[in-house]
Amino acid sequence: ETLTAILSPLIAEREAMKTSQLKLEMGGIQRTFQFIFRGTGYDEKLVREVEGLEASGSVYICTLCDATRLEASQNLVFHSITRSHSENLQRYEVWRSNPYHESVEE
Repeated sequence: ETLTAILSPLIAEREAMKTSQLKLEMGGIQRTFQFIFRGTGYDEKLVREVEGLEASGSVYICTLCDATRLEASQNLVFHSITRSHSENLQRYEVWRSNPYHESVEE
């Protein structure tokens, strides 16, 4: 709860930035730029560490499986670990280096 209270202004600022536009005159021509905010994942990582996966908005119940909270609530018996920590590190590195799966042109 404390962390949520601390991060709330940051979240509000980011949401405002998503719809912000910068208007500049360049060479006598009015230009409009829109901000596209892309997080680094560090805030989410901090929230997960302090308050768990659910607090960070994740649909998964843990970092070592592919079961969502909905699936786990419907089937509590057959929950199992499907990934190792090294596989998680590989997934995180791919996500960190290209979180939106953008091509070189983008």
